[in-house]
Parts: sequence; structure tokens; C-alpha cells
Amino acid sequence: MRVLNICNLKGGVGKTITSVNLAYVIAHVHKKRVLIVDNDKQGNTSKFFGAHSYDHPSVADLMTGAKSVKDVIRKSIHAGIDCIPANMTLLSANKAVLMDTMHPQQTRLKTAITAVAEEYDYCIIDNAPDENMSVINALAAGDDVIIPVKVDQFTFDGVDEMIQCVRQVRDNFNERLTFRGCVITSYRGNEVNVQGAAYLKQMEKYRLMQTHISWTAKVDESTFAARPIMAHSPRCWAARDYKRLAREYLTMIGDPCAAPAEGKG
Repeated sequence: MRVLNICNLKGGVGKTITSVNLAYVIAHVHKKRVLIVDNDKQGNTSKFFGAHSYDHPSVADLMTGAKSVKDVIRKSIHAGIDCIPANMTLLSANKAVLMDTMHPQQTRLKTAITAVAEEYDYCIIDNAPDENMSVINALAAGDDVIIPVKVDQFTFDGVDEMIQCVRQVRDNFNERLTFRGCVITSYRGNEVNVQGAAYLKQMEKYRLMQTHISWTAKVDESTFAARPIMAHSPRCWAARDYKRLAREYLTMIGDPCAAPAEGKG
């Protein structure tokens, strides 16, 4: 099971949208078994997949060791995708882990999901805009990191810090962790976006991915419908872009099952 982290210290850049849609494309287009982990107390990814609840164990229970991973995993409303949900209890779980110095703090999620590694091809983790213990745990459990960015005057807020955090986790807890690059979301093709993309591409440390995710009102609609964009509006540009992004990532890591790209030339 290959573990992909979607993260950025800045909110509102499309982390959840990217996580949800990559999971859906990898499961439905590339026919892979996908586990998605909601690692944000807001629980938006859980809501997308019909798994948000306070009556069922969540990722917080994995962090505190209260439940096993098989007790926490829920079938999603979409075939091929299972979900480890989150809710506001993750806030107290992060505090509990910090207080518990008698047990390893940074590798709890890794230990938990390793138990089901043979059951899935990919695990995608949607992280909170934070460097808390659950995010550190996600990075310590991961193989790859993609950072969504939105081109505006605050584009670089949090990106450099996130890259540094990835480097620190790799050096101290997980030598296989690899920063794969930044992906531009809400791309409009105007002068600001074109210049911002050119700057990101010029700066080697950001490793800008070739695929940009186009802005469309359909993406906002999909959040209200709680459906991946491919399920909500499969012919819109953003749906096609997420298919291209999935293929770019799978090709990058050498997955031979990456399907041909579709959409814009």
C-alpha cells in the first residue's frame, strides 16, 4: 500500500477537494483499492464519503490506541474506497498524544494502518492545515507528499514551512518520505495565475506539477452535493484535470497501470 499525503499549512487551497478526487479517480479510473484517511477534525472528507459520525470510532481512536484500524475503517458510499473518518475528537486526541510520553508519539498512525497494508493499493491522507501530532503521524506513515497551492498574494504562506516539515520528518522518522511537488488549484488562466505558475515552475524547490486544476463553479457545487467532481460533473474541466493529475502522480511513482491522459492538450 502506497501512502500519499495531501497537505499545506494554509487553508482554503483545495486539500480536501484534491484528496477526495484523487481517491475517486484512482479507484474508479485506475481500478485500485483505495483507503482514504480524514486527518482533519473538520471531517469534510468523511462527509464526502458518507462516513462522518460521532457514533463510530474515528482516526482519533487510532491516535490514542483506543481502537484497532479494522474497528475504525468504514465502507464509503463509493465502490473501491474505504474511509477512516475524523471528527472534532481529533482535537483532544492530539493533546492526549502530546501528553503521553510513555509511548511512541510520531508513529502511531503508521503502526495502525500497516495492519491493513495488504488490503489496499493506495492510502490517501487529507491533512489539516497544521503541524500537529496527527499530521506528523501522517507524514511518518507516508511515501509521498503533494502540496496544493492557490495562486494569490498569499500563495507561499505555509508552503516553505510545509516543505521543511516534510524534510524534518523524513530525516527523523521516515527516510522514504518524498515531496513530489506542488499542484496549482483553482487555476483561472489570467495574468496573475500565469505569472504565479511561471514563478513556481522557475523555483526548483516547489517542484511544480504539470497539471493545473482549473477553476469551475462545478467544484463548489460538488462540495454542497458531497460528491467527487467526477461523479458530480464528469465532463467539466476540473474533473478532467483531476484525471490528469492522478495519471501524472501514478506515472511519477512508476505505477504501470497509469491510464492515458484525457482532456486539455
